[in-house]
Amino acid sequence: MRDCSRFLSHVVRAVMAGPQPVVLSGPSGAGKSTLLKRLLQDHEGVFGFSVSHTTRKPRPREVNGKDYHFVTREEMQKAIDAGEFLEYAEFSENMYGTSKAAVQTVQAKNQICILDIDMQGVKNIKKSELKPIYISIHPPSAAVLEKRLRGRKTETEDSLQKRLNAAIKDMEISKEPGLFDVIIINDDLEEAYSNLKKVLQEEILKVKQSKNSSLKDSS
Repeated sequence: MRDCSRFLSHVVRAVMAGPQPVVLSGPSGAGKSTLLKRLLQDHEGVFGFSVSHTTRKPRPREVNGKDYHFVTREEMQKAIDAGEFLEYAEFSENMYGTSKAAVQTVQAKNQICILDIDMQGVKNIKKSELKPIYISIHPPSAAVLEKRLRGRKTETEDSLQKRLNAAIKDMEISKEPGLFDVIIINDDLEEAYSNLKKVLQEEILKVKQSKNSSLKDSS
């Protein structure tokens, strides 16, 4: 039994020592999704998303294990109490969180795990054993962010103002020394993408070299 525990401990350490994860944060409207989509297209098979847990009910066409791990509040709380989560939070009476296993699953595929989380999640990850690259994506100004959000036409005036106020607050918090490794201002998409690639270039190269080496060994 002791040998089995040692083996499992070794496996966990090995997986967590895989490609360095990336924590990506920033308000809705900053352009995170656009930058991520391009990054995934340009580097197929290099990145993977951790699948979050939630206690809310699945929406139409959402798939358990792909969009989210849908669990009961009791199941999630039990896992949190057991120390199985890196970060978690509650919104609109539902719990959301990132488990250690979700990150390990991506790293086990020799992929860079992307954690797209909010400011509360970032601060919780800081308290964990995970050592990711912390990146915050900002719009050039609050005025530009408001224009982008209004352009979507998906918000009521009240919800838009709440989202905008929360975004301004989070952007100020993100400037705290040591919270993020880099803040990328998404004013010009090409420049923002170039800056994002520069930050991740070393890890991308490591993964590609490792995958090429594995292919050679298997041939």
